[in-house]
Amino acid sequence: MSEMLETAARGQTKEALPWSLWLRQTGAILRLELKKNLWGKRAFLLYLLALLPIMLMTALSIFPPDEVRDPIERNLVFANIYAALILRTVVFFGCAWIFMNLFRGDIVDRSLHYYFLSPVRREVLVAGKYLSGLLASMLLFVTTTVVSMLLLYVLTGGGAYLMNGAGLNQLLTYAGITALACLGYGAFFLVVGLFFRNPIIPALIMYGWEWLNFLLPPVLKKISVIHYLNSLSPLPVNEGPFAILVEPTPAWISVPGLLFVTAMVLGLASLQIRRMEIRYGGE
Repeated sequence: MSEMLETAARGQTKEALPWSLWLRQTGAILRLELKKNLWGKRAFLLYLLALLPIMLMTALSIFPPDEVRDPIERNLVFANIYAALILRTVVFFGCAWIFMNLFRGDIVDRSLHYYFLSPVRREVLVAGKYLSGLLASMLLFVTTTVVSMLLLYVLTGGGAYLMNGAGLNQLLTYAGITALACLGYGAFFLVVGLFFRNPIIPALIMYGWEWLNFLLPPVLKKISVIHYLNSLSPLPVNEGPFAILVEPTPAWISVPGLLFVTAMVLGLASLQIRRMEIRYGGE
Protein backbone atom coordinates (compact mmCIF):
# COMPACT_ATOMS: atom_id res chain seq x y z
CA MET A 1 0.00 0.00 0.00
CA SER A 2 2.88 2.36 0.75
CA GLU A 3 4.06 1.82 -2.83
CA MET A 4 0.78 3.26 -4.14
CA LEU A 5 1.01 6.25 -1.82
CA GLU A 6 4.57 6.93 -2.98
CA THR A 7 3.50 6.53 -6.61
CA ALA A 8 0.68 9.02 -6.10
CA ALA A 9 3.01 11.47 -4.33
CA ARG A 10 5.62 11.29 -7.09
CA GLY A 11 2.93 11.82 -9.69
CA GLN A 12 1.60 14.89 -7.88
CA THR A 13 5.07 16.41 -7.35
CA LYS A 14 6.01 16.05 -10.99
CA GLU A 15 2.58 17.29 -12.10
CA ALA A 16 2.20 14.24 -14.31
CA LEU A 17 -0.79 13.87 -16.59
CA PRO A 18 -3.65 11.99 -14.87
CA TRP A 19 -3.41 8.99 -17.21
CA SER A 20 0.30 8.64 -16.44
CA LEU A 21 -0.40 8.61 -12.71
CA TRP A 22 -3.29 6.15 -13.18
CA LEU A 23 -1.05 3.79 -15.14
CA ARG A 24 1.55 3.78 -12.37
CA GLN A 25 -1.09 3.20 -9.73
CA THR A 26 -2.63 0.39 -11.77
CA GLY A 27 0.80 -1.22 -12.07
CA ALA A 28 1.37 -0.94 -8.31
CA ILE A 29 -2.01 -2.56 -7.53
CA LEU A 30 -1.37 -5.25 -10.14
CA ARG A 31 1.95 -6.24 -8.57
CA LEU A 32 0.50 -6.28 -5.06
CA GLU A 33 -2.56 -8.32 -6.03
CA LEU A 34 -0.60 -10.72 -8.25
CA LYS A 35 1.45 -11.82 -5.26
CA LYS A 36 -1.76 -12.44 -3.31
CA ASN A 37 -3.34 -14.39 -6.17
CA LEU A 38 -0.35 -16.64 -6.79
CA TRP A 39 1.19 -16.97 -3.32
CA GLY A 40 -1.60 -16.06 -0.90
CA LYS A 41 -3.46 -18.39 1.42
CA ARG A 42 -6.22 -18.95 -1.18
CA ALA A 43 -3.83 -19.99 -3.96
CA PHE A 44 -3.49 -23.64 -2.91
CA LEU A 45 -6.84 -24.59 -4.46
CA LEU A 46 -5.82 -22.98 -7.75
CA TYR A 47 -2.73 -25.14 -8.05
CA LEU A 48 -4.77 -28.26 -7.31
CA LEU A 49 -7.22 -27.33 -10.07
CA ALA A 50 -4.42 -26.57 -12.53
CA LEU A 51 -2.81 -29.96 -11.81
CA LEU A 52 -5.96 -32.03 -12.48
CA PRO A 53 -5.68 -32.11 -16.30
CA ILE A 54 -1.92 -32.63 -16.11
CA MET A 55 -2.37 -35.66 -13.84
CA LEU A 56 -5.06 -37.05 -16.14
CA MET A 57 -2.90 -36.61 -19.25
CA THR A 58 0.03 -38.24 -17.48
CA ALA A 59 -2.13 -41.25 -16.61
CA LEU A 60 -3.43 -41.49 -20.18
CA SER A 61 0.13 -41.30 -21.49
CA ILE A 62 1.43 -44.03 -19.17
CA PHE A 63 -1.55 -46.33 -19.73
CA PRO A 64 -2.79 -45.21 -23.17
CA PRO A 65 -6.08 -46.67 -24.45
CA ASP A 66 -6.39 -47.53 -28.14
CA GLU A 67 -7.98 -44.16 -28.94
CA VAL A 68 -4.93 -42.27 -27.68
CA ARG A 69 -2.54 -44.32 -29.82
CA ASP A 70 -4.43 -43.46 -33.01
CA PRO A 71 -3.33 -40.04 -34.39
CA ILE A 72 -6.83 -38.96 -35.47
CA GLU A 73 -8.60 -40.25 -32.37
CA ARG A 74 -5.97 -38.60 -30.18
CA ASN A 75 -7.08 -35.19 -31.47
CA LEU A 76 -10.70 -35.97 -30.58
CA VAL A 77 -9.74 -37.28 -27.14
CA PHE A 78 -7.91 -34.07 -26.30
CA ALA A 79 -10.71 -31.91 -27.74
CA ASN A 80 -13.27 -33.61 -25.50
CA ILE A 81 -11.08 -33.48 -22.39
CA TYR A 82 -10.27 -29.84 -23.09
CA ALA A 83 -13.94 -28.87 -23.50
CA ALA A 84 -15.26 -30.78 -20.48
CA LEU A 85 -12.42 -30.73 -17.96
CA ILE A 86 -10.11 -27.82 -18.77
CA LEU A 87 -12.53 -25.24 -20.14
CA ARG A 88 -15.82 -25.91 -18.35
CA THR A 89 -14.40 -27.06 -15.02
CA VAL A 90 -10.80 -26.03 -14.31
CA VAL A 91 -10.86 -22.61 -15.99
CA PHE A 92 -14.43 -21.85 -14.90
CA PHE A 93 -13.96 -22.63 -11.20
CA GLY A 94 -10.41 -21.31 -11.20
CA CYS A 95 -11.57 -17.94 -12.53
CA ALA A 96 -14.48 -17.97 -10.08
CA TRP A 97 -12.07 -18.47 -7.18
CA ILE A 98 -9.60 -15.82 -8.33
CA PHE A 99 -11.90 -13.04 -9.48
CA MET A 100 -14.69 -13.33 -6.90
CA ASN A 101 -12.07 -13.03 -4.17
CA LEU A 102 -10.48 -9.90 -5.63
CA PHE A 103 -12.93 -7.73 -3.67
CA ARG A 104 -14.92 -10.27 -1.67
CA GLY A 105 -11.69 -11.69 -0.18
CA ASP A 106 -10.60 -8.23 0.97
CA ILE A 107 -14.00 -7.69 2.57
CA VAL A 108 -13.79 -11.02 4.41
CA ASP A 109 -10.22 -10.19 5.51
CA ARG A 110 -11.37 -6.67 6.51
CA SER A 111 -8.65 -5.02 4.44
CA LEU A 112 -10.54 -3.33 1.60
CA HIS A 113 -10.74 -0.03 3.49
CA TYR A 114 -6.97 0.41 3.09
CA TYR A 115 -7.49 0.72 -0.67
CA PHE A 116 -10.45 3.05 -0.22
CA LEU A 117 -8.43 5.32 2.08
CA SER A 118 -5.51 5.61 -0.34
CA PRO A 119 -5.42 8.36 -3.02
CA VAL A 120 -6.46 6.02 -5.85
CA ARG A 121 -9.51 6.34 -8.06
CA ARG A 122 -11.82 3.39 -7.61
CA GLU A 123 -11.89 2.73 -11.37
CA VAL A 124 -8.10 2.39 -11.20
CA LEU A 125 -8.54 -0.09 -8.36
CA VAL A 126 -10.93 -2.17 -10.50
CA ALA A 127 -8.48 -2.12 -13.41
CA GLY A 128 -5.49 -3.12 -11.28
CA LYS A 129 -7.31 -5.94 -9.53
CA TYR A 130 -8.84 -7.26 -12.75
CA LEU A 131 -5.50 -7.25 -14.57
CA SER A 132 -3.84 -9.06 -11.67
CA GLY A 133 -6.53 -11.75 -11.75
CA LEU A 134 -6.30 -11.99 -15.53
CA LEU A 135 -2.53 -12.38 -15.48
CA ALA A 136 -2.64 -14.97 -12.68
CA SER A 137 -5.38 -17.03 -14.35
CA MET A 138 -3.65 -16.93 -17.73
CA LEU A 139 -0.31 -17.96 -16.25
CA LEU A 140 -1.90 -20.94 -14.51
CA PHE A 141 -4.49 -22.17 -16.99
CA VAL A 142 -2.76 -21.43 -20.30
CA THR A 143 0.24 -23.29 -18.88
CA THR A 144 -2.07 -26.15 -17.87
CA THR A 145 -3.53 -26.30 -21.38
CA VAL A 146 -0.14 -26.33 -23.11
CA VAL A 147 1.48 -28.82 -20.72
CA SER A 148 -1.53 -31.15 -20.90
CA MET A 149 -1.46 -31.24 -24.69
CA LEU A 150 2.31 -31.69 -24.81
CA LEU A 151 2.14 -34.58 -22.35
CA LEU A 152 -0.58 -36.40 -24.25
CA TYR A 153 1.02 -36.01 -27.66
CA VAL A 154 4.71 -36.30 -26.90
CA LEU A 155 4.43 -39.32 -24.58
CA THR A 156 2.15 -41.21 -26.98
CA GLY A 157 4.18 -40.73 -30.14
CA GLY A 158 2.47 -37.60 -31.44
CA GLY A 159 5.34 -35.19 -30.87
CA ALA A 160 6.10 -34.92 -34.58
CA TYR A 161 2.50 -33.87 -35.24
CA LEU A 162 2.83 -30.95 -32.82
CA MET A 163 5.93 -29.74 -34.63
CA ASN A 164 4.21 -29.35 -38.00
CA GLY A 165 1.80 -26.60 -39.01
CA ALA A 166 -1.51 -28.24 -38.07
CA GLY A 167 -0.43 -29.49 -34.64
CA LEU A 168 1.26 -26.26 -33.62
CA ASN A 169 -1.75 -24.29 -34.82
CA GLN A 170 -4.04 -26.44 -32.65
CA LEU A 171 -1.80 -25.92 -29.62
CA LEU A 172 -1.79 -22.14 -30.05
CA THR A 173 -5.54 -22.09 -30.69
CA TYR A 174 -6.33 -23.98 -27.48
CA ALA A 175 -4.01 -21.67 -25.55
CA GLY A 176 -5.76 -18.64 -27.06
CA ILE A 177 -9.22 -20.01 -26.19
CA THR A 178 -8.10 -20.52 -22.59
CA ALA A 179 -6.84 -16.92 -22.44
CA LEU A 180 -10.17 -15.63 -23.79
CA ALA A 181 -12.04 -17.77 -21.25
CA CYS A 182 -10.03 -16.15 -18.44
CA LEU A 183 -10.84 -12.75 -19.93
CA GLY A 184 -14.62 -13.33 -20.18
CA TYR A 185 -15.24 -15.38 -17.05
CA GLY A 186 -12.93 -13.12 -15.07
CA ALA A 187 -14.96 -9.99 -15.79
CA PHE A 188 -18.22 -11.76 -14.90
CA PHE A 189 -16.92 -13.12 -11.60
CA LEU A 190 -15.37 -9.79 -10.65
CA VAL A 191 -18.83 -8.20 -10.91
CA VAL A 192 -20.39 -11.11 -9.01
CA GLY A 193 -17.92 -10.55 -6.18
CA LEU A 194 -18.86 -6.86 -6.09
CA PHE A 195 -22.66 -7.18 -6.30
CA PHE A 196 -23.40 -10.25 -4.20
CA ARG A 197 -22.65 -10.89 -0.55
CA ASN A 198 -22.89 -14.64 -1.25
CA PRO A 199 -21.41 -15.09 -4.76
CA ILE A 200 -21.71 -18.90 -4.74
CA ILE A 201 -25.35 -18.91 -5.90
CA PRO A 202 -24.86 -16.75 -9.05
CA ALA A 203 -21.68 -18.70 -9.83
CA LEU A 204 -23.60 -22.00 -9.72
CA ILE A 205 -26.37 -20.53 -11.88
CA MET A 206 -23.75 -19.46 -14.41
CA TYR A 207 -22.16 -22.91 -14.28
CA GLY A 208 -25.49 -24.61 -14.97
CA TRP A 209 -26.21 -22.21 -17.83
CA GLU A 210 -22.83 -22.92 -19.43
CA TRP A 211 -23.14 -26.71 -19.02
CA LEU A 212 -26.70 -26.83 -20.38
CA ASN A 213 -25.83 -24.55 -23.28
CA PHE A 214 -26.08 -27.45 -25.75
CA LEU A 215 -29.82 -27.84 -24.92
CA LEU A 216 -30.70 -24.17 -25.41
CA PRO A 217 -32.27 -22.74 -28.59
CA PRO A 218 -29.88 -20.85 -30.92
CA VAL A 219 -30.85 -17.39 -29.63
CA LEU A 220 -30.15 -18.30 -25.99
CA LYS A 221 -26.95 -20.16 -26.83
CA LYS A 222 -25.39 -16.87 -27.82
CA ILE A 223 -26.03 -15.39 -24.36
CA SER A 224 -23.11 -17.33 -22.93
CA VAL A 225 -19.34 -17.34 -22.93
CA ILE A 226 -19.00 -21.03 -23.77
CA HIS A 227 -20.75 -20.70 -27.14
CA TYR A 228 -18.15 -18.28 -28.44
CA LEU A 229 -15.28 -20.31 -26.98
CA ASN A 230 -16.59 -23.51 -28.61
CA SER A 231 -16.94 -21.64 -31.91
CA LEU A 232 -13.18 -21.03 -31.85
CA SER A 233 -12.28 -24.67 -31.15
CA PRO A 234 -10.12 -26.28 -33.87
CA LEU A 235 -12.14 -29.51 -33.58
CA PRO A 236 -15.92 -29.65 -33.03
CA VAL A 237 -16.99 -31.66 -29.98
CA ASN A 238 -19.99 -34.00 -30.14
CA GLU A 239 -22.45 -32.72 -27.53
CA GLY A 240 -24.74 -35.74 -27.69
CA PRO A 241 -28.01 -36.73 -29.38
CA PHE A 242 -30.09 -34.14 -27.53
CA ALA A 243 -27.97 -31.15 -28.50
CA ILE A 244 -29.61 -28.38 -30.51
CA LEU A 245 -27.26 -27.60 -33.36
CA VAL A 246 -26.31 -24.04 -34.21
CA GLU A 247 -23.78 -22.57 -36.60
CA PRO A 248 -20.51 -21.58 -34.87
CA THR A 249 -19.97 -17.84 -34.59
CA PRO A 250 -17.02 -16.79 -36.79
CA ALA A 251 -13.78 -15.81 -35.04
CA TRP A 252 -13.99 -12.24 -36.37
CA ILE A 253 -17.24 -11.87 -34.37
CA SER A 254 -16.46 -14.13 -31.36
CA VAL A 255 -13.19 -12.48 -30.32
CA PRO A 256 -14.26 -8.80 -30.62
CA GLY A 257 -17.62 -9.76 -29.10
CA LEU A 258 -15.98 -11.22 -26.00
CA LEU A 259 -13.70 -8.19 -25.71
CA PHE A 260 -16.66 -5.81 -26.02
CA VAL A 261 -18.76 -7.64 -23.42
CA THR A 262 -15.76 -7.76 -21.06
CA ALA A 263 -15.30 -3.99 -21.41
CA MET A 264 -19.02 -3.42 -20.73
CA VAL A 265 -18.95 -5.62 -17.62
CA LEU A 266 -15.84 -3.88 -16.28
CA GLY A 267 -17.58 -0.55 -16.89
CA LEU A 268 -20.48 -1.83 -14.78
CA ALA A 269 -18.03 -2.84 -12.06
CA SER A 270 -16.50 0.65 -12.13
CA LEU A 271 -19.94 2.22 -11.67
CA GLN A 272 -20.79 -0.13 -8.82
CA ILE A 273 -17.58 0.46 -6.89
CA ARG A 274 -18.11 4.23 -6.92
CA ARG A 275 -21.22 3.74 -4.77
CA MET A 276 -19.77 0.93 -2.68
CA GLU A 277 -19.68 1.33 1.09
CA ILE A 278 -17.82 -1.06 3.38
CA ARG A 279 -19.84 -2.77 6.09
CA TYR A 280 -17.67 -5.43 7.67
CA GLY A 281 -20.26 -6.15 10.36
CA GLY A 282 -22.56 -7.99 7.92
CA GLU A 283 -19.84 -10.31 6.60
